[in-house]
Amino acid sequence: MTTIHIRKYEKKDLPAILDLIRELAFFEKAPEKVTNTVALMEQETEYFECFVAETPDGQIAGMALYYFVYYTWVGKSLYLDDIVVKENYRGHGIGKRLLESVIDTGKNNACKRIRWQVLNWNEPALEFYKNYDCEFDHEWVNCDILL
Repeated sequence: MTTIHIRKYEKKDLPAILDLIRELAFFEKAPEKVTNTVALMEQETEYFECFVAETPDGQIAGMALYYFVYYTWVGKSLYLDDIVVKENYRGHGIGKRLLESVIDTGKNNACKRIRWQVLNWNEPALEFYKNYDCEFDHEWVNCDILL
């Protein structure tokens, strides 16, 4: 496996990040739900952070997009919205390195919790997350209002 560099995203990475978001949506059987655009992401950069996994030739092999939130019960926290690695790069520890970069960010920013969601049928992801001693919550239901 070639050397992969994990770094904070730059504006030039947004098209590749959006491609990864679309790839994830396709995997999750909901490609039609992605309405985000590079232009919109450029306008809203203050609302998210992102790590990218870059190959030596400048290709983006994966990403972890997150943002800071405040939960009333615990205080400052970090929400990992998406973590995705291109299929042909999976199994080489890239997802682990991306997630650990997010965890380090949470620790370095005095966050009390890192939260994310995973589909209950995504067995590879569930098994991956079990390595991190995370708590799986089977009580709460997602609620969305689309504006």
